[in-house]
Amino acid sequence: MDYRIINASHAYLDGLEQLEQQCFTDPWTREQLSASFPDEHHAFLLAVDSQDNVLGYVAMIYVLDEGSISNVAVDSRFRKQGIGDALLIAMLENARRLSLSFVTLEVRESNDAAISLYAKRGFVPVGKRKNYYEHPKEDAVLMTLYL
Repeated sequence: MDYRIINASHAYLDGLEQLEQQCFTDPWTREQLSASFPDEHHAFLLAVDSQDNVLGYVAMIYVLDEGSISNVAVDSRFRKQGIGDALLIAMLENARRLSLSFVTLEVRESNDAAISLYAKRGFVPVGKRKNYYEHPKEDAVLMTLYL
């Protein structure tokens, strides 16, 4: 599959909003998405195809030397093709350029595919957040990558 990774911008909001609806039971709003676009505290990368359709994204907020990946999403039609991994690699390269000390994220306890992907990139479980997710109610595994 042919795609490129770019910084998010308002031109992609419609595609991002559709992806949110597809991937999450509590999707972000347009306003939440655009508030996370790249600035002095946010990094937001998209995977887009040759027609500029949004295939996936990863968003991170950072303060001082700490990063927190807030969301990773890949269109269900394009999963298991390396897009999520490529987005994660690109975001971690961003984190290193920003001289972050570590990056954390939360993941549903039942999401074995995502946990495996994060572990492959060096994230380790460091705790749990009880009842972190709604619809359905579920604990989150807190994972950290020390840079």
